[in-house]
Amino acid sequence: MTEKTYIAAVQDALDLALTKDDNTLIFGEDVGKNGGVFRATDGLQAKFGEERVFNTPLAESAIGGLAIGLTTQNYRPVMEIQFFGFLFEVMDSIAGQMSRNRFRFGGTRQMPIVVRSPYGGGTKTPEMHADNLEGMVAQIPGIRVVMPANPADAKGLLLSAIESNDPVVFLENIHLYRSMKGEVPEGYYTTPLDKAAIVREGQDVTIISYGGGVPVALKAADELGKQDINAEVLDLRTVSPLDIESIGASVEKTGRVVVVQEAQRMAGIGATVMAEISERFILSLKAPIGRVAAPDTVYPFGQAENDWMIKADDVIAKVKEIVDYD
Repeated sequence: MTEKTYIAAVQDALDLALTKDDNTLIFGEDVGKNGGVFRATDGLQAKFGEERVFNTPLAESAIGGLAIGLTTQNYRPVMEIQFFGFLFEVMDSIAGQMSRNRFRFGGTRQMPIVVRSPYGGGTKTPEMHADNLEGMVAQIPGIRVVMPANPADAKGLLLSAIESNDPVVFLENIHLYRSMKGEVPEGYYTTPLDKAAIVREGQDVTIISYGGGVPVALKAADELGKQDINAEVLDLRTVSPLDIESIGASVEKTGRVVVVQEAQRMAGIGATVMAEISERFILSLKAPIGRVAAPDTVYPFGQAENDWMIKADDVIAKVKEIVDYD
């Protein structure tokens, strides 16, 4: 095991994937010599050459079309969208083409494409650079959406995503890139897709989150523990499809649930989790399901995000409300 930052774990996974399979290609805006906007691909072009790690024009729609075309020649494209707020420029390739082609061609084609993209707030990025749009792509059938919350998962889940024959949208939290370090196994390993993980055991309440919401949930759980409320934290890891079995097991264990997401409250992953629990496990609930989410506004500029983003105190307050429900 080696301690790595979140972004170093991503870079490690990309290096190993390129080493393992000559058909794996990485491309996007500035991913070559510059190593990407956050340096996730730093040094990879020098090591593997311009034919396997290369820059594209500033044209997300072209990047998506290129990825689809390369799959017909047995390549495994790993395309980068510099910020997920620019999803709209590549939406037709993702929603209209990648997601449907295996169905469209009767299962005779594979779509081993990974769409890597940074997302999320907390770094005072300008407009359209911090948006949480995972709910939008999670609604598209045929697309898997993966959002790791720690360095070890970032590496293992990314290698699983690159091995997958389905298209995977792989979202990396900008704030965690260099603010989080953790123990990461050496060498090549994979972490299963579509499986949630209990990252903190507890019996009084389940806090369900994913991506950048997980560190917030863990911070809240630690503080609640000092107040004799033992919270379990479930990290979804893959937000589409959901691991209903793991969600249900934790709900049946604690009977109380708070869902935490960095994205706006309307629709989205948290709403879907709440609906699934209500439909499947309502008889296990001892209280209404609580939710902590961002306001339903456009992502704010500058210092305003300090008030806008979810905080551990918000989670603590909601958990106490649910635990005290009579």
